[in-house]
Amino acid sequence: MTEITNTIGEMPAALQRFVLQWGDMGTQWGVNRTIAQIHALLYISEEPLNAEQIADTLGIARSNVSNSIKALLGWKIINRVPVPGDRRDHFSAETDVWEVAFRIAAVRKEREIDPALETLDACVAEAEGDTRISDVQRARLAQMQDFTSTMDRWYGQKRKVPSASLLRLIRMGD
Repeated sequence: MTEITNTIGEMPAALQRFVLQWGDMGTQWGVNRTIAQIHALLYISEEPLNAEQIADTLGIARSNVSNSIKALLGWKIINRVPVPGDRRDHFSAETDVWEVAFRIAAVRKEREIDPALETLDACVAEAEGDTRISDVQRARLAQMQDFTSTMDRWYGQKRKVPSASLLRLIRMGD
């Protein structure tokens, strides 16, 4: 068992770099840096951590940790873990990277794709009877609706494929 050190600066260089880079990547994906860093820390931790340990390790405010943990729990990529003899909440991350990816995709689909598809369906329906909208504009709306709904169906189909089979399928391109 490797113990997480007291501060990020005391971590082995590879782990420190992972946590910091995960935070940077998070910002590129529209995720708060602190949320992403906490996820990375919990992912590499072999033992569940409490909020104080997370705050101390990353050098961030306890309130920021609490808000970030709520977000990560909402994404369903971390869990509350009871620790015998300690009344504080402890947290661990899902460590199956495929499951993490699927859970993130499911939340993003719910927040982004589902509303977009609903809007596209409404736009196509409204455009049908509107004489101010040209055939070209109607066709472009319909193409976007078709593409988005096709990708949505594809996601649903791929979610049912076991990760080992999906990995083989992806590696076929190699």
